[in-house]
Parts: sequence; C-alpha cells; structure tokens
Amino acid sequence: MRTIQMTLDDDLVKAVDRVSKELHTSRSAFARKALQDALVQYKIEQLERKHRCGYEQNPVDTDEFSIWEPEQTWGDE
Repeated sequence: MRTIQMTLDDDLVKAVDRVSKELHTSRSAFARKALQDALVQYKIEQLERKHRCGYEQNPVDTDEFSIWEPEQTWGDE
C-alpha cells in the first residue's frame, strides 16, 4: 500500500471524519472505499455510454424483439 498526500476542503475533512467515526473506520479506509466506489461507478457510466452510442448507431427496429413476445406469456391466462 502507498501513502499519498491530498488537499481537501476543511468542511469535507470534517464530514469525512464525522462519518468515519460513525462507521468505526479510519479516514484512510473511508477514502479508499469512496475511491473504489467511484471507480466502479465510472466503469458503469462508461459501459452505459458505450451501450447508448451503439443504439444510436444501430437503432432498434420496431419489430426486432417481437419474436420474443410469445415467451412473455406464462400460461396463466
């Protein structure tokens, strides 16, 4: 593990310290978890962007998924 130095606003440090105390964890552990979560969120956003661009380039045809409509019945009708 590496030690890094960061510059944060005083209000942010106070908020992190307060929440870290509530969670019974350290400031560093809280920051690690927040950064990991941010990286996961970034990856999801990139995949969603890629997905959206794919559909913009190749839009869905109106009857493209109609072949699957019979699969949606459960036989309880």
